Amino acid sequence: MSGAAGAPEDRFDPDRLDDPSFLEECDSSGALRTVASSAAQVRVAFRAALEAGVPRIAEYGRPRAIVVAGMGVAGVAGEALEAVCGRGCPVPILTVRRHLLPGWVGAADLVAVTAGSARSEEALAVAADAVRRGCVLLGVGPEDSPLREAVARAGGPYVAVAQGHRPTLWELAVPLIVAAGALRIAEMGEAVAEAVAARLEDIAFRCRPSSESFLNPGKSFAMELADRLPLLWGCSPLARVAARSLACRLHRCAGYPALVGEIPEAGHEQIGLFNGPFGAQPIDADPFGEEGGPPRPRLFLFRDTEEHPLVAERREAVARLAEDRGVPVSEISAEGAHPLERLASLIGLSDYAGVYLALGYGRDPSRIAALAELGAH
Repeated sequence: MSGAAGAPEDRFDPDRLDDPSFLEECDSSGALRTVASSAAQVRVAFRAALEAGVPRIAEYGRPRAIVVAGMGVAGVAGEALEAVCGRGCPVPILTVRRHLLPGWVGAADLVAVTAGSARSEEALAVAADAVRRGCVLLGVGPEDSPLREAVARAGGPYVAVAQGHRPTLWELAVPLIVAAGALRIAEMGEAVAEAVAARLEDIAFRCRPSSESFLNPGKSFAMELADRLPLLWGCSPLARVAARSLACRLHRCAGYPALVGEIPEAGHEQIGLFNGPFGAQPIDADPFGEEGGPPRPRLFLFRDTEEHPLVAERREAVARLAEDRGVPVSEISAEGAHPLERLASLIGLSDYAGVYLALGYGRDPSRIAALAELGAH
């Protein structure tokens, strides 16, 4: 095995993933343990939402619209809410990734502010904007965030995430879905939370560090991602959320690029990557091309049980085009009955893949220097 922990290299070394001592030393911040605790995060977040009084949001009546404000993983939480509520939801749901709310938002709307860090300037700015407009306000974020005080001044519930780590997707998204359940626009009770947690526990067992690569779907997924330009395409709105979640994980944990899309649009906008400098190579070609050229793409299709027939046809056509051009194709299929359980089946596996990818490159998944530097400004 090449490379010491803490000394990242340009190439991915799969042998690292089956070296327990290396994994423990390189993952000094415990990213694998955090992912393994996803089931507990769902259970704790569900109870915390109830204890914080999130269901009393329903006392204000059904809102005209729900606006979720958040950046990065916090923004993905808003997309997760929209996907779980589904296309039949009677209330429009919008995710905002900036400092101000759209001009039309007002007192008839619910604004849910999700903060990925205690001092998120975007979250604080949007919360202040929501208070000025008289919106119903819900907050989810770190326990010591000033956002908590802003939400309290507006009389809204605040779900505090335990200190000591950045909030995870489950800690941010579950309270939003509890609110949707109270508003009767989504099904979210204890039975659903337990089904999601059980699904994540099963993934954690199959993807545990002691399970060798040839049996471990998380490690296998990471090896498929390695040394490629991942094209992460969802085959439904829910599957696209999982694709976006993985892209955030790759960017944050591994400093690794990825492109996100959803069929059919991705088939129009990104399919050109199958040709040109990034594609059109034999299937057995060096993924980095000759003389260190650009990495070759690999297509990852995130599939859902609720897939439109026309999307299914386009997915099959896209897969054929990719394979004809030497672009490998991988499919990740959702499992479960409830939309949140299906989403968890995709994200749970993807989370492990992102962490294992970083470790395969010899990188601590929770220590990306650029993120820390930006946070200091």
